[in-house]
Amino acid sequence: CVSRRLYCEGEKDPKRRSCQTVLAEALDVVVRSFAPILPHLAEEVFQYLPYKKDSEGVFRSGWIKASSGWKKPGTEEAIEGACAIRDSFLGSISGKNALEYEVVIVIEPGLLFELMEVLQAEESSSVSQLNEIMMASQTTLLSEFPKETPADANIIKGKVLINLEGGDIREESSYEVIVLPTAKAKCPRCRRCTADSTSTPCARCTDVLAGKGSG
Repeated sequence: CVSRRLYCEGEKDPKRRSCQTVLAEALDVVVRSFAPILPHLAEEVFQYLPYKKDSEGVFRSGWIKASSGWKKPGTEEAIEGACAIRDSFLGSISGKNALEYEVVIVIEPGLLFELMEVLQAEESSSVSQLNEIMMASQTTLLSEFPKETPADANIIKGKVLINLEGGDIREESSYEVIVLPTAKAKCPRCRRCTADSTSTPCARCTDVLAGKGSG
């Protein structure tokens, strides 16, 4: 979530800084794109950009220059796979607040699991990229179904077709999502259900407020 990265993470946290970088790049591309059609608006926006510019005006800065660094193989496919799993999760809770739930994603070892590991290296997290996409209180990523599952758990099954290298690598993977009501309270600062009580910040926010939230 963009707002949480900008307002809840530490000032110099890589998650916050990376979000600012993406927003700046997106604004730059948009302004250059509509400059030939709306020159006065584009120039005004360009003059108010809150960071150092290479030239004095938008029409002296050249056309869009997309860096190859933005294209990372597998990233798009990882996001698409995570969004497909998220849609299954959200569809199972009928419009309820996703932050009031924890999800356990079970995927057999393979391409889809490897892509999800790119978004979440640790087994369980409330602050990983995968959890941000899932919009849940916490996300757990497993390669096999847990031996014990609470009686009130809702289990959803689905499949995702992954295409890599322009379709040269294709693999259909099955997944299961275990949806559980979270036992945690809503943090008064970040609004995630990751606190021990509604009157005290969660551990992550406590670190940020103490100046320790740097990544």
